Amino acid sequence: MQVVTFPGLNLTFKLSEVAIEIGGLQIHWYAVFIAIAIIMAMIIYRLYNGKFGIKFDDIFDMSLFVIPISVISARIYYILFNFEYYFVNPSEIFNVRLGGMAIYGSIIGGVITCYILCKIKKINFLDLLDYIVPVIALGQAIGRIGNFVNVEAYGNETMLPWRMGIYEGNTYMEVHPTFLYELLVTMSIFILLTIKKDKRKFKGEFVCIYLIIYGLGRAFIEGYRTDSLMLGPLRVSQILSMALFVIFTIIYLFKTIKIKKESKIPEKSN
Repeated sequence: MQVVTFPGLNLTFKLSEVAIEIGGLQIHWYAVFIAIAIIMAMIIYRLYNGKFGIKFDDIFDMSLFVIPISVISARIYYILFNFEYYFVNPSEIFNVRLGGMAIYGSIIGGVITCYILCKIKKINFLDLLDYIVPVIALGQAIGRIGNFVNVEAYGNETMLPWRMGIYEGNTYMEVHPTFLYELLVTMSIFILLTIKKDKRKFKGEFVCIYLIIYGLGRAFIEGYRTDSLMLGPLRVSQILSMALFVIFTIIYLFKTIKIKKESKIPEKSN
C-alpha cells in the first residue's frame, strides 16, 4: 500500500498495485486497466463497423495477432535501451511485474503487424490506421491510470499547484504527475478524432493528427520524466516524438494544401 497526495488540491489516495488476490495468484490493477482498454476498444470498433470500409470481423481477427505482438515489442524496445542491465540480469527479461514497457515499441510492432495483415487481407493500410488510432489514444489514456496506481511514470520535483506527493524509499518528494499529462493529451486526441470521425479529408489524416498531437505532447512531457530511456545523453522518446511531430506536420500541411488547390481547379466543360 502506498500513499499518494496532491497537496495543492488537498487530495490523498491509498493505493495498492494488487487488485485481486486469490490464493497465491495476484492480479494487478495495471493488468485490469489493460483488459478494460481492450474490451472498450472492441466495443467501439464494433460500433465503427464499416467505417472507412473496415469490417469489425477483420479487426477482431487482426487483434489476435496485433495485441500480443504489440505487448512483446513494447518489452523488446524497453530491453534494447536498457541492454546493459538485462545483459547482466537475463532472468529479469521476463519479469514484467515491475514494469518495463515502452509505448513506442508497442506502436512500432503493432504498425508493422497491421501492414503485413493488410497485405494478406487486401485492406487499405491508411484506412485501417485511421480506423484504429482514435481507440489507440483512448487505450493509452486508460493505461496511464495504471501508471498512477503503480506510482510510476512520474516526473521531477515541482511546486506547481497540481504537484503529486510520493515516497521514493523513505524520501518524500513532490513531483510532476507526468502520467496525468499524457492521459490528458491522449484523451484529447480520442475526443477530437471522435468528433471528426465523419469529416476525414484524406486517407491517413487521423494518423497524422494523432502523431502530430501525441508527438508534440510527449516531447514536452518526456523532458520532465525521471525514467526516460536514454541513448547516451539523449532521451530516446523525446527525439522520436519530435521527429514524428515534424514529419507528420509536414505531411499534413502538404496534403491539406494539395486538397485546397485541387478544389479550386475549375472543371473542364465538355
